[in-house]
Amino acid sequence: MSNIYCLTSFLSYMKLSRLCIYPKDIQRITGKSERYGRKLLSQIKAHYNKQPHQLISITEFCEYTGLKIEDITEYFQD
Repeated sequence: MSNIYCLTSFLSYMKLSRLCIYPKDIQRITGKSERYGRKLLSQIKAHYNKQPHQLISITEFCEYTGLKIEDITEYFQD
């Protein structure tokens, strides 16, 4: 089963309304500053060779940080 399919199924189950992650989400997850979240997103973009306008998915964040999707979903707010 592919990661995309697993993520889509999991997000449907958890009723998350988005696929991308923002600095504020990273702040909630890590307990660090929002500035740290912006810096981490920049590092992840560089790691995945993304352009500045491209977003980071929750899956990419989890793969980069080694966290499990099911462990971080409680920190997402719309």
